[in-house]
Amino acid sequence: MATITERGPFQFQAIVRQKGYPSQSKTFETRTDARKWISVIESEMHRGVFVDRAECERTTLKEALERYLKEKTRHKRSAQQEIYRIRAWQQRPLALRSLASLRTCDFAAFRDERLEEVSRNTVRLELAVIGHLCTVAISEWSLPIERNWIVKGLLPKPGAGRERRLQGDEESRLLSAAGHSGAANMTLAIKLAILTGMRAGELAHLQWSQVDLQQHTIRLDMTKNGDSRVVPLFKAAAELLRATPRPIGRGRLFEFHDTNGLSAAFRRTCERASIVDLHFHDLRHEAASRLAPHVPATTLCKLMGWRSIQMSMRYYNQLSSEAVNLLHEIENKVVRAAA
Repeated sequence: MATITERGPFQFQAIVRQKGYPSQSKTFETRTDARKWISVIESEMHRGVFVDRAECERTTLKEALERYLKEKTRHKRSAQQEIYRIRAWQQRPLALRSLASLRTCDFAAFRDERLEEVSRNTVRLELAVIGHLCTVAISEWSLPIERNWIVKGLLPKPGAGRERRLQGDEESRLLSAAGHSGAANMTLAIKLAILTGMRAGELAHLQWSQVDLQQHTIRLDMTKNGDSRVVPLFKAAAELLRATPRPIGRGRLFEFHDTNGLSAAFRRTCERASIVDLHFHDLRHEAASRLAPHVPATTLCKLMGWRSIQMSMRYYNQLSSEAVNLLHEIENKVVRAAA
């Protein structure tokens, strides 16, 4: 049974009641649109393919993201980064739309617009949040979303990996600027990153209790890829830590609130040193590139905490001058052997 009730100017409420199904209602601007909707709903019910879309129509993307944040994001190791992305999504016009109204074309338009503003990798990460939200909504929340909006081919191709290394006198300028920065232990963070290759998040949350100066090691109980690992220390790194005042209670080495705090302080240091396009994570590339010529790729993977040997090629960003010097060393050995 279906009825249409005129509730005012341009307000026609359509109601469908069918045995075995919850009552369905929706308001339209014209009686014609109301009849068309009734026809579709009754047809689906008669064919046994009807799905109640009411919850999807009531729930906005903003509300779904909030639920996803509470149930999923807060339990992730990289929660803080994803929280920032979710908050940014919730400020966008798409977040005010109901889940039932969203289509892949909406996110394709978002992608094209964002690619004018940020890198391809940033857009991939932003869309990945929506993709996983959609998967969870379908598989765990039983919401009748027809399919995942983030389909194959929607994501932009990954950008080229960064190959930025410290050049010329940048290291000395960077350390000099760090010494005059307002961030406590910024110099120590930079030196440890270069000497150990530790990630920004690992350094930002590092506790003194994880440091064993007798064994020359730092113990990381949980890393980005989910594994624990022991970071061996150069003697120079151990001496740096010995010379660093240790507060009572053996708390954290650094006062940065989180990874973003460390990265922001590093950006300010680079600006003070007039260094352009250098990220804190580039120091991990620097550490790996300095080690790579002296150890096998498998050993480098162990030292840096990688699961795949391909990562050693991604992070070994050899400078042309280093390649020439290495070739000259080999040439000298070959010449001596032939003499």
